[in-house]
Amino acid sequence: MGEHTRRSFLATTAAFAAMATVGRAGQAGQPAGATSATGLEKRKFGATDMVVTVLGFGGAEIGFRQTDQATVEKLLNSSLDAGLNVVDTAECYAGSEEAIGKAVAHRRKDYYLFTKVGHMERGEAGWTAASIEKSINRSLERLKTDYVDLIHLHSCDKATLEKGECIDALEKAKKAGKTRYIGYSGDTVHALYAVETGRFDSLQTSVSFLDQECIELTLPKAKARNMGVVAKRPIANAVWRFDAKPEDGYVVEYWNRLQKLGYDFAKGDSAKSSGPDGAAGTALRFTLAQPGVCVAIVGTTNPDRWKQNAELLRAGGPLPAEKIEAIRAKWKEAAEPGWVGQV
Repeated sequence: MGEHTRRSFLATTAAFAAMATVGRAGQAGQPAGATSATGLEKRKFGATDMVVTVLGFGGAEIGFRQTDQATVEKLLNSSLDAGLNVVDTAECYAGSEEAIGKAVAHRRKDYYLFTKVGHMERGEAGWTAASIEKSINRSLERLKTDYVDLIHLHSCDKATLEKGECIDALEKAKKAGKTRYIGYSGDTVHALYAVETGRFDSLQTSVSFLDQECIELTLPKAKARNMGVVAKRPIANAVWRFDAKPEDGYVVEYWNRLQKLGYDFAKGDSAKSSGPDGAAGTALRFTLAQPGVCVAIVGTTNPDRWKQNAELLRAGGPLPAEKIEAIRAKWKEAAEPGWVGQV
């Protein structure tokens, strides 16, 4: 993803967020089905020993928006106090790793920490074993820790995965104790190949009411392999906020899809509602209802947002089956063949 599109995306999503949990088993985790201090559901993360809150913190926004350190510290520490236990970031999210390390490294036992690698050098150079090893070491230094709980390969294509070098590098890091688990972050046929290799503990992929390809393509296979699943872009960049076609290329594809699908909950008064049956609440609840999804990641710079979103989910509860079926039926009826998962 280009720098321009990253910044544009973050500028359009500043009003929305959700946060997740990261840490060692028995410290950040509780039995599956338990709840956080806010009453937020926790789920077993695949075959790992992690039990995660269904809302996770995504670190892209604090990096690309250059959020001041005092705000990051308030945001993360207040969220951890409220029950957050998953923090997700990446080596290419500007200053995100550094900010997280400074803010909560002293609370390392309270959360599960996920990061991503692959962009330290441009193009194919970023996927070599040497580059990945160097990137992981740098991430650990930035995050002020000697291990992370999960490292994802960050959206490399099938051809790169087939070479195997990047996967070998992650497995080497796992054996060295630098990460407890390894995963793949990406979409469409690339994600499918990653799942089918059987070499990953986790899949991070786009899941939303406007990104449903994975529901049939990859999620069932990931669940069958007992992989942990991280849902990225779970509210489809809150695209319902745009009355006219946005200029931001990172949002426009979802806007085009929404015009054709015409979901009632994403227009009119429902789109403006901050309650669980509004657009954001319905979108999050739909994503979390999909097979195998353990945690949904959204970014924020608002110190109060995680508790607000946790309350939204607590108040709404699981999305009723008839609403899920209606959203799926509309997609199956109107989705175009080219509507693949958005990176």
